[in-house]
Amino acid sequence: MQINKLRGKALDQLFQGILSLKDLEECYRFFDDLCTINEIQSLAQRLEVARMLREGNTYHRIETETGASTATISRVKRCLNYGNDTYEMVLDRIKEEQSAPTEEA
Repeated sequence: MQINKLRGKALDQLFQGILSLKDLEECYRFFDDLCTINEIQSLAQRLEVARMLREGNTYHRIETETGASTATISRVKRCLNYGNDTYEMVLDRIKEEQSAPTEEA
């Protein structure tokens, strides 16, 4: 696990801050303050590339639809195949949330 090289107080603080966010609106506001628009878009693009790879899309289609470079697509694919399985975990959780019935007040 490569993240062990990064572990430390500053990264713990960042992740604790992210985990403290209560909803989508707080996420938007925090990441707007924390990152540039390009950084946020790059993170979102990687997750979309992972979703599309998981669905069996070709590199060409992913490149066309997301604008991701083949290098980015390859990196994400490597993480899907040999990483920490967190793309799978997150995408499964998103899918579950989207398909869960909403509670009515």
